[in-house]
Amino acid sequence: MQSNLNSQRKKVCVFDFDGTLVNSMTGFAELAGKIIEAHYSLTYQQAHSAYLKTSGLPFIQQLESLFPKNPINPTAANSFEIKKRKDYLNKLFFQEVPQLIPYLQEQGIHTVISSNNGQEVVEEYLSQWPAPRFDLVLGFQDGFSKGEPHFRKVFDHFQVLPQEILFVGDSLHDAQIAIRSNIDFIGREGTFLAADFKTISPQ
Repeated sequence: MQSNLNSQRKKVCVFDFDGTLVNSMTGFAELAGKIIEAHYSLTYQQAHSAYLKTSGLPFIQQLESLFPKNPINPTAANSFEIKKRKDYLNKLFFQEVPQLIPYLQEQGIHTVISSNNGQEVVEEYLSQWPAPRFDLVLGFQDGFSKGEPHFRKVFDHFQVLPQEILFVGDSLHDAQIAIRSNIDFIGREGTFLAADFKTISPQ
């Protein structure tokens, strides 16, 4: 799904990571569903759905959104982070990614990762691949998160304006933060359908 894109030429393409570049969201959703079911009064189906609806946020923030001030949240979040890393490095880039990133760079477009997965986790994942190489990698670290904080870093690093950036993501949260920052957005179908994005994206 593509929003109404500004006609100004893009200089930077910012990509969400999990579910957009890396085929990992199915496994994350299954794991999160099991952990939420085990810690809270939800069925697996309810837990799985709740995870997807709040995807795009760090898992601890998803839990705080779903179960505000619940003392179990840190324990559940820690369990998720530990278990997800066990096979995370076995997840693959989507098929087109190794060709797409160099192509964009050849066109003079900088490529950036903006993820709410941990900075060290993203860097560890990328270290196993000789290509593609991104121009800037931004993960979640000490409150430095996807959305306005990451976008400000992109503005400063590449000396660009919002209308010169394109953001690509797979979650409704991704679409929302792009809209708030006046950045054009393309939604990757998979976690959500085109119709889902259209409910919150400009027509």
